[in-house]
Amino acid sequence: MSRVLAADLAAHEGERVTVKGWVHRIRDLGKITFIVLRDRSGSCQAVFDGPPRLAAADAAHGSDGGHLTHESVVAIAGTVAANDKATGGFELQEPTLELLAAADPELPLSVNRDPAQYGLDAVLEHRMISLRNPKLLSVFRLQAELVRLFAETLRAEGFTEIKTSKLIGTGTEGGTGLFEVQYFDRKVYLAQSPQLYKQAMVSAGLERVFEIGMAYRAEKHDTPRHINEYVSLDVEMGFIDSEHDLMDLEQRLLAAMFAGVAESCSEILDTWDGTVPTADEIARIPRIDYDHARELLKEARGGARVLEINPEGERELCDWAQAEHGVPAVFVHGDPQRKRPFYTYPTDDNKTMSFDLLFRGLEVTTGGRRINEYQMLVDSIRRFGLDPEAMQDYLQVFRFGCPPHGGFAIGLERLTQQILGLANVKEATLFPRDRRRVTP
Repeated sequence: MSRVLAADLAAHEGERVTVKGWVHRIRDLGKITFIVLRDRSGSCQAVFDGPPRLAAADAAHGSDGGHLTHESVVAIAGTVAANDKATGGFELQEPTLELLAAADPELPLSVNRDPAQYGLDAVLEHRMISLRNPKLLSVFRLQAELVRLFAETLRAEGFTEIKTSKLIGTGTEGGTGLFEVQYFDRKVYLAQSPQLYKQAMVSAGLERVFEIGMAYRAEKHDTPRHINEYVSLDVEMGFIDSEHDLMDLEQRLLAAMFAGVAESCSEILDTWDGTVPTADEIARIPRIDYDHARELLKEARGGARVLEINPEGERELCDWAQAEHGVPAVFVHGDPQRKRPFYTYPTDDNKTMSFDLLFRGLEVTTGGRRINEYQMLVDSIRRFGLDPEAMQDYLQVFRFGCPPHGGFAIGLERLTQQILGLANVKEATLFPRDRRRVTP
C-alpha cells in the first residue's frame, strides 16, 4: 500500500491505507490503546485492541523491552473509518504497526506538551527535538509562507531574485559591527547586508532586484529583539524619486503577504492568537517625519525632551497610530544624516530620504533612497571618515552611470515575531545565534 498523509484520510474512507510518521501520543486504556501519529500534514489516531507490542524483529531494535516509545518512527496500516471524536473525523481501525526507527524513551523534553511549560533556554538548548512540537514548528511553517509570498509578490512587480556573497572585503555600513573571518591569508568580513551588490545589479540593468539571505551584525546586544544572524528580505528598485516610492511598494508588498498568510495559515494564527492587518489597514499606515515623531513623543510624555526614538518610543508611536489611524504601524521618515549610512540620499535640511517601518512597537524595516551621483557619494564617504580609495569596486557602479534608486530590508524573524505576538525574536529563529549561543 502506498503512503497516505494523515490529513487526507477522509478521501479514503473504507479503504485500507498506510500512514507513516512519529508516535506523538500513546493512550493505554487497558483493553484499547490509542496511538496518535504525526506527519507533515497533521495527525491521526489508530485504535488497537490492547497494548500494541512490537513484532519480534522490531522489538530487537527497540529501546524499551519491545514497548513502543514516543517519537518512534512507525508505519501504521489500517482501515479508514469515520469517528467524530477523532482528529479530522477519521481514524485507523484494525491496525498493524511496523517500527521504522525507535526513539529513546528518555526525551529531553516532551514534544506533545504545551511548549509554554518549558523556558526559552530549554527549548533552544534542545532545539533539534523541541522543533518537533507542532506548535513550535508552526512558527516556521508560517515563516516559510511569508518568504514565498514576498518572492511571488515582487516577481509580479517585475523584480528579479539575486544571490550575493556573504564574504566581503569591507563593510558598506562602515567598519563597526562586522564579524571577521580568516580567509586564507587575509581577513574578510561577514556581510551586514547585500547593499553593494543590490545597487550593482540595479545599475547593471535589472533595475528591480530582491534577495532572501542571511545578514550578520557583530553587535553585543542581549535583548528580546536582537540576534546576530538573521534572514534579511532585501529589495532594491531603480528610477525612484524619493523614499515615498519605496513606502508605496512596501505597503503593496505587505498587503499581499498578510492577505496570503491570513488565508493559508489561519490555523497557525489561531494557535498563537496571532493576527495580520487587512489591506485597508495597511493602506492607512501613517507617514510622519522624524521631527514630528519626536514631537508626538514629547507631547505623550508631558513635554519631556526627546533626543532619540528608542524602543519605548517605537511602542508609543505604534500606539498613537492605532489610536489615530486604526493600524498598529507607522512609517517614520527623514532621519538626520548622522543616523544613516553614508550612501543614504541627503536633503537640504541635513536630513535624508530614509524611512523605518514600526509594526506593533518594533522596527521591522529600514530603507531609503541611495546616493546615485558619483561625486556626491565620494564626498559623503569622506564626510563619514571613510576612505574612497578602499571602496573603488563599489564606486565603479556610480562612476559609470547609475539611475536614481533605493531599497529596504525587512527582518524576517522580527516580522514573524510581531505577527504571532512572540515575546522574543529567538522564538522566530530556527537556530538562533547570539553572544552566547552557537549551537546547535
